[in-house]
Amino acid sequence: MTLSPGECQRLHVLMLLESGKATAAKAAEVLGVTPRHLRRLRAKLRRWGPPALVHGNRGRPSPHALPQALRARVVTLARGRYTGLNDVHLTEKLTAVEGLGVSRATVRRLLRAAGLRSPRRRRPPRHRSRRPRRAQAGLLLQLDGSPFAWFGARGPACSLLAAIDDATGTVLAACFRAEEDAAGYLWLLRKIARTAGLPAAVYTDRHSIFVRTDPHWSVAEQLAGAQAPTQVGRALRALGIRHIPAASPQAKGRIERLWGTLQDRLVAELRLAGVSTLAAGNAFLAAPFLPAFNAQFAVPAAVATSGYRPVPRGWDLDRICAFHYPRQVAADNTVRISDQVLQLLPGPGRRGYAKASADVVQCLDGAWRVYVHDRLVATTPAPPDPGQLRARKRGRGPSSGGEDIFTEQLGGHFH
Repeated sequence: MTLSPGECQRLHVLMLLESGKATAAKAAEVLGVTPRHLRRLRAKLRRWGPPALVHGNRGRPSPHALPQALRARVVTLARGRYTGLNDVHLTEKLTAVEGLGVSRATVRRLLRAAGLRSPRRRRPPRHRSRRPRRAQAGLLLQLDGSPFAWFGARGPACSLLAAIDDATGTVLAACFRAEEDAAGYLWLLRKIARTAGLPAAVYTDRHSIFVRTDPHWSVAEQLAGAQAPTQVGRALRALGIRHIPAASPQAKGRIERLWGTLQDRLVAELRLAGVSTLAAGNAFLAAPFLPAFNAQFAVPAAVATSGYRPVPRGWDLDRICAFHYPRQVAADNTVRISDQVLQLLPGPGRRGYAKASADVVQCLDGAWRVYVHDRLVATTPAPPDPGQLRARKRGRGPSSGGEDIFTEQLGGHFH
């Protein structure tokens, strides 16, 4: 049996002691043992020779080693049911679902020995100065969308829209949409207002859903010195929420890191739950995924007092978080939105509204409302399936007809 370097050093000192070239006291000091133990070593060396200095546990299996059957099961699950999970996520599933009490370090060692790498490649981080979190929850929200194969090959391609609180990292709301669109962000704003309150500001990219990117300026806009806002921009103004457009993806790093986490964990959770449709995915987000995700990853704010403002009494969030179109009532008391014609009912004393300026509103459930002088004068019931709502074309002004001048861009946004 081959001696280790330490055992070779011990043999060398004992041989010097045996040859009289070193004293017992000096040999014990060099080896770091007591004189009594030194005598034991000399006796073993004289009786069995150098192999007696080898530790008795050399070559024996560790009493703390995992059973071979357990090691094989971990590797089998990692290659089978839990394919694609990272080491930490896999360890959580092995403990909570499979009842296997193994540590992350053990799982990592077993997977690497079996030739299984983590699906996420982690590069050494570059030095950056991170912007500190806001002190209070509700001072800043980050909104964004991520097109991704969230359902794998089982379901349709779609985008996930989400809002994360900058102070706590809490995902306040999220929804799957066929594409990143204005209706999805309006739904997020309404959901946040109803559940948490109104934030002070939101941080987004410069997608045309939030910021006008077309070169057209109407006469009214030229006189006002500013372009009319987008549908989402109008809702933010109505809610009293400041909009901060980011100059780069790195500027809204918290929600960009959220996409990396969700593309790793949420995809696996959807697969394990057998979810393959947008409707089922939205239900899965509401419960159980987001509550469990926030409980695990959210952090307390530096200041416990919430910065969310309550929605003032009397505000109609369904009207605010909707699509608005200025129109002029025709002589037959109708307003037209593309191919949609809405008939206005008579006013008090059978008064008509011809030539009046109207605010035509399409709610997120697909229902239509018409307001004249802030008075509701026409409604339509919500259709059974409103489909994918889109911002319709804007007209020249409040007229009921006329040539359309531009369409809000609602295409997908890639990171």
